[in-house]
Amino acid sequence: MDRLPTRLWTDALIRRAQLAGAPAYVLQHGDDERGDVLLKVARLDGTAAVYAPSTDMEGERIFLNLVMQGVGPDEASVDDYVQRAKARDRDLWIVEIEDREGRTFLTEKVES
Repeated sequence: MDRLPTRLWTDALIRRAQLAGAPAYVLQHGDDERGDVLLKVARLDGTAAVYAPSTDMEGERIFLNLVMQGVGPDEASVDDYVQRAKARDRDLWIVEIEDREGRTFLTEKVES
């Protein structure tokens, strides 16, 4: 299945968040066509989550909550992970959403 260009996908994600009243920002602009997206959701209480793209057994794009890998829920550990990811992949998009409810606004399946 063909994916949307990353810039278009990211713009749509940010728009969904903003329409719901959650500020959303691009922290790193990656490759417009094929860059992966790392999503940070800050709950504004010192906790956060980070979501990374993956593929499920059927080949569909999903996002994984990296708390399973020990990243979060404290915002400092999420920020450390995001900084390391940013340093190793210049094509990576990093988007941050600030939402007290911790909503991702992803249309893809999220595995916790």
